[in-house]
Amino acid sequence: MTVARIIAEKGSSVVTVQPDRTLDQAIHLLAEKRIGAVVVSDGHGGIAGILSERDIMRALASHGGAAFDQPLANFMTANVTTCTRQTSVEDVMELMTEGRFRHLPVCENGKLVGLVSIGDVVKRRIAAVEAEHQAMRDYITMA
Repeated sequence: MTVARIIAEKGSSVVTVQPDRTLDQAIHLLAEKRIGAVVVSDGHGGIAGILSERDIMRALASHGGAAFDQPLANFMTANVTTCTRQTSVEDVMELMTEGRFRHLPVCENGKLVGLVSIGDVVKRRIAAVEAEHQAMRDYITMA
């Protein structure tokens, strides 16, 4: 299975924010949308960074309450790992495990086209394993 299938099932909508927004505004956006990370847009359809709950915790740990009024660009992860629609789910799992992150933007031709979370990957992986088990049970009962 590839990322293209995940995006086809869940949709390609991605919540983005501009890098000059404050950390406080980003936190409220995450809470409103009930998400764990937001992609920071470069203004041209590409990615300037990503801001996750971990980034927010680091910002508060090092700057305290003063972080709330600062631009989120000061705290976002700027070196963002991405994938394409053709990336396999297995490769996505490996990237997330090695990089220790839970959100992976999907880009093609320098443009953001989707976002895959660890929850998306686990959900599809469990469904695939359950389908394999059912196929094996069906095969055994037919024999």
